[in-house]
Amino acid sequence: MKLSRSFLSDYVDIEDDTKSLAEKMTRIGNEYDSINKIANCTGLVIGEIIDAKPHPDSDHLNLCVVKVPEELNIVCGAPNVRKGLKVIVALDGAHLPGGEIKKTTIAGYESNGMICALSELGLDQKFLKKEDSEGIHELPNDAPVGEDAIKYLGYDDEIIDFELTANRADLLSILGLAYESAALYGKKVSLPQTDYKTIDENITDSYKLNIQTDNCYTFLAKKVKNVKMKESPSFIKNRLMASGIRPINVVVDISNYVMLETGQPLHYYDADRLGNVIGCKMAEDKEIVKTLDGNERTLTKNDIVIINSENKPVGLAGVMGGYDTEIEENTQNILIEAAIFNPINIRNTSKKYLRSEASIRFEKPLDVNRTYYALERSCYLLEKYAGGEVCDGLLEHNTLSKENKKINITLDKICSVLGLEISQNEVLEVFEKLGFKSNFSNNTFEVEVPSRRVDISIEEDLIEEVGRIYGVDNIQSHLPVFQSTPGKIDKRKRIIRDKMVSFGLNEVITYSLINEKDIFKFTNDEFGLIKVLDPMTEERVVLRHSILSSLLNVYDYNKARGIKDLNIFEIGKSFSSINGEYVEKYLLSALMTGEYTTGLGSKSYDFYYVKGIVESLLDHLGYKNRYTFEIKEFPCEMHPTKSAYININGVIVGFFGSVHPNIYKEEVYVLEINLDTLFNIKTGKIKYKEFTKFPNITKDLAFICNKDITCQEIIQTIKQSAGKLLKNVHAFDYYEGDKIESNKKSIAFKLTFESFDKTLTEEEINPLIEKVIENVMKKHSAILRDK
Repeated sequence: MKLSRSFLSDYVDIEDDTKSLAEKMTRIGNEYDSINKIANCTGLVIGEIIDAKPHPDSDHLNLCVVKVPEELNIVCGAPNVRKGLKVIVALDGAHLPGGEIKKTTIAGYESNGMICALSELGLDQKFLKKEDSEGIHELPNDAPVGEDAIKYLGYDDEIIDFELTANRADLLSILGLAYESAALYGKKVSLPQTDYKTIDENITDSYKLNIQTDNCYTFLAKKVKNVKMKESPSFIKNRLMASGIRPINVVVDISNYVMLETGQPLHYYDADRLGNVIGCKMAEDKEIVKTLDGNERTLTKNDIVIINSENKPVGLAGVMGGYDTEIEENTQNILIEAAIFNPINIRNTSKKYLRSEASIRFEKPLDVNRTYYALERSCYLLEKYAGGEVCDGLLEHNTLSKENKKINITLDKICSVLGLEISQNEVLEVFEKLGFKSNFSNNTFEVEVPSRRVDISIEEDLIEEVGRIYGVDNIQSHLPVFQSTPGKIDKRKRIIRDKMVSFGLNEVITYSLINEKDIFKFTNDEFGLIKVLDPMTEERVVLRHSILSSLLNVYDYNKARGIKDLNIFEIGKSFSSINGEYVEKYLLSALMTGEYTTGLGSKSYDFYYVKGIVESLLDHLGYKNRYTFEIKEFPCEMHPTKSAYININGVIVGFFGSVHPNIYKEEVYVLEINLDTLFNIKTGKIKYKEFTKFPNITKDLAFICNKDITCQEIIQTIKQSAGKLLKNVHAFDYYEGDKIESNKKSIAFKLTFESFDKTLTEEEINPLIEKVIENVMKKHSAILRDK
């Protein structure tokens, strides 16, 4: 929102300089971006051309004598330069956006300055007429020679460009900023005039209101006759320009002026082309309306349209008026609309078609009292500056309350939340500065909040107002004093993070929002999508269910830049909608590809490396000897024979393995564990015991079995058969080849036996080995391999 100091001065008298005002507004939460003028120029004065002769050696230059009030020789090439013209003169040393003006010689003649066109003052092109770019600017005959030209034109107005927070819809108006400034300086706001005369004609005699949708909360209309189309007064044009709006004619300009002044957008219709009915409805699908810019818009049932007596759309509510009822140079009678619509509908419509100054305001809550006020203010200005005659009566539809909100709050709560000791009188003074009526009794403030402050509805809003107006700089810093009880911090995620880092992996943090095409990857779960209503890009549309899609995006990014070795992990949330309820779960996900460095050189990541990470992590968390690895139906993105599910006590907590070669030619290994499911499986206290003092005995056994028998199944049988003396068993060799049948495989296992009581002998171990061999052969149809 751009604040013109000239505009502001009509409503509140602020003596402070503009820079100080902007800084103080920032301290109460209204940050500004920049301070500028309509024209950032110096050294410009009003001059009068007292002589102008063609240059003897040029077909377009003129030798001018300009009174400023001293007489200067200036060479000028403008086609409209002539004797007796009042002009803008840039003196020697003047600064324009194009640079500094200096005395010079042009085509052999001395030139002591420059006669300026408006385009040379740095004005935005949209504010310029055709003649402003083709020739020098012609000032009125009564322009005072020697005076500051920028000040005379009103282009010295200082403009603060505020970056407002989304909740402060009231500050999208000069009046709103006037109330805010007044609160800063303890001033009072003077409201602009709205009184006007009416003629003996009532709008209700010739017009009817037809509201067909509940998405129209308020709809008001007045009729003004015999308006005169002409150029607006300079102060209106300059204030529109200061706010970034192009002046057009007095009628259209007044509409924009009142919108800037009050924050309430208005729309003017040519009453003679409208018919005798105005109203609004929801558009029909594929219904077409031609808007002011000449474009035909194909509408949907979520768009609100303004309608005429034929129930046809004549405007896109809250966004843009219709082409058939626009204000033209020959318009005499106008109908003024002031309305409030459902802001959600307006937001969605403006996104589809056009975001305008009006729609920006309609997208936020509006003050119904300000709607009535803006209509009256518009009639006053049309009567005063456009010669309009205001008809009596009002077309009115309103479903909103005009009452101010009343909120009770205790002094104790204000002090407690703000963390300071503030007196009753200081709080009352803050409310008075804000223009809130208040009284205090029984340690409680009863505050009446004006309807213009649509952002205030609860106690905490009032506390915020007290804090920012009292001044955050006045709040003394001190340590909080309160009673506390010891809390419990779940350190398991931190432990997992530290362990993954110790494995050599690098932690990443990725976006929770992903492309919709990736949402069902790396999962067989059934769930509903959680979409963002207003996504910034197609790549950030839905909340992810698996983190692996995000990690693969990281891999693709690095791969495209020549980085082939990657080892990353992330602990983050997954999101899904299950039976209408939103579910969030923490996941641990990891990705490894390429090579890693060891003391013996570089090695490639493989299935067993990832399996080792899973085993080490689960052992560290207290799940040792309680997990197994299973083969089931994997997500189609996983390799069917190089992947495994993680089973703890019969519960699947995650999976790991290679990404399917259809997705990547190179081997990419991934891991994903549902930490919420994992943490729900209780772990016992880890018990420590000393190492045995006695030597262990190892035995190697190799079995030939069918390919569909898993290594884990055989290990389980060995553990059940060998008894308590078996300390460890693991597979150390795998073979498929010509020496055995094509549907068979050979797996070799190392069995380690130990005792804490004595040294084991072969006689004690051999019966256990025989039992293992017998059970494996019987249960898995295996053959003991002797070579």
